Order: sequence, then structure tokens, then C-alpha cells
Amino acid sequence: MSGADVEIEILAAITDSDAEDLAGLLPQLSRTASFDRARFEAIVTHDATDLIVARADGRVVGMATFVSLPLPSGMRGHVEDVAVDEAMRGRGIARMLLTRMTLLAGERGLRTLDLTSRPSRESALRLYESVGFMHRETNVLRFTPGAGTGLAVEPE
Repeated sequence: MSGADVEIEILAAITDSDAEDLAGLLPQLSRTASFDRARFEAIVTHDATDLIVARADGRVVGMATFVSLPLPSGMRGHVEDVAVDEAMRGRGIARMLLTRMTLLAGERGLRTLDLTSRPSRESALRLYESVGFMHRETNVLRFTPGAGTGLAVEPE
């Protein structure tokens, strides 16, 4: 099966079959994430997010989350949680997902579409660059509520 046999779509609803496929993809994306169908359903129904999937022979074999939202500086977008089933890698599916998201960014008038990736993911970084993403001079900072940051927020 080649990339030509794969269709890219924006999910409007999660079927039982889709849920099973997505549950199989999630551990390939993150060892710590647990599948929650309600969370996936929230993604497909939320105004700011789209779940874009790659489908082969009716099965979801790849996914990515497209986030777009209005900010004071303009419409901005972010790519999150790109995953392709291990058995389907090397067939251009991630490129197809990314290309669809760059087209969506243009269609929706986004000023920018960002993504982050660990420096150790060299092949993924080459792919992102080949699709048109460029390195930015920036630092990515993360706050995790309840992660022992020493900050306590008292309810008022």
C-alpha cells in the first residue's frame, strides 16, 4: 500500500471503529497518554480544533491535531500530536497530514502555523522543513499545574 491508497480527512465524528484505531495510535505517540474517547470527541466538536486523519482501507492509520484560534496578533495555528501507525511509516502519510494542515492554514487565513519537536527527532525535523516549516529563534517553556512547581494557588 502506498500513499496513493491513503485518504486524508477531517473527522466530524468518532465511530467505534475510529475510536479503536485512535486508541492504537495514541501509545505510539506517547507512552504516558491514555485513550479517552470523550477527549477525542471534544476535539472533533470544538471550534478551535480539528482532528485530521489518514485513512487506509477504512482504518485510521495516522492522525494530527490542527489548532487555530484568534489572538490579538491575528489568527494563529498550531500542529499537535502527529502520529502514524508503525506499520504504515515510510509511505508519506505524515507528509500528507502536514500538507493538509498547511493548506487549511491558508484557507483559514492564519498568519502562522507552528509546531514543536524535540531536537533528537532529526528525521521528523527534516520532514517538517521539507513541507515548509522553518526554525524560529525561540524558547519553548511549559508550566504543568500540580507538578511540584512550588506555586500554590489559593481559591478566593
